[in-house]
Amino acid sequence: MQFFKNIFDFYINSSLHVALAVFAFIQITSLQLNISYNFHVAAFGFFGTIAGYNFVKFDNLVRIKKIERSKSLNLIIFLSFSSFIIAAYHFLYLKIPTKCIAFFALLVIILYTLPVFPKKQNIRNFSTIKIFFVSFAWAVVTFIMPVVNSELEFMAPQFLKFLQRFLLTLILLLIFEIIDLKQDDKKLKTIPQLLGVESTKKVSYILILAFIILEFINPFSNQRQQIILLIIALLLLLFTFFVHSNRSRYYSRFWVEAIPIFWWFLLWIF
Repeated sequence: MQFFKNIFDFYINSSLHVALAVFAFIQITSLQLNISYNFHVAAFGFFGTIAGYNFVKFDNLVRIKKIERSKSLNLIIFLSFSSFIIAAYHFLYLKIPTKCIAFFALLVIILYTLPVFPKKQNIRNFSTIKIFFVSFAWAVVTFIMPVVNSELEFMAPQFLKFLQRFLLTLILLLIFEIIDLKQDDKKLKTIPQLLGVESTKKVSYILILAFIILEFINPFSNQRQQIILLIIALLLLLFTFFVHSNRSRYYSRFWVEAIPIFWWFLLWIF
């Protein structure tokens, strides 16, 4: 039993699960907008996420705190470097505008991780704006990147979908911030630290309502997409309602991050 738990923990800790969520988001974009599937865009998103997320997570542990590198951590480092090489390979096949977006994603990682600002700060230290910055970056990579690579004209319906993706990512990150409330440094001034858990949940409920409205005012939406989106909105509502700071890390790092994967599955089977 312990063996399977170790495998599962490695799957979570190595960012394979969050990378699959990014991959699913890119598939959702293609299915929603009926654009041609591009393997290189999806593969770049998947492997780039593994490399980028692990760099963000483990840079602080290895470079700053200088913790002893365990066998599991060495495997994750190997996976990260391998993923970086694979992502670089797929990057070569992206169209030039898409490469510019990829460079934007790289810039986000650098600004988020390394102390490039005065007083040796990074974006993680910039209080409340961090969550909006990360949500925007996710929306750009998982929505704008496949749209630009397909050369689809970006008009009002596409903008509504982009805004919807931004809101969804924001809702998911608020769940993470509630769970991390006890571990987060008070200097971070996260939204739950500023507003409290219950007020943060109320903000999330408003965002979920806006998430739904954007679908129904979009002229390109259809009944199938609307029904599936309502299912996703219900899941977001339930996960937000039942979240608290004592929840297991698997609540957010597996179940919440699985929402895009489930959404992709629904679009695929219906």
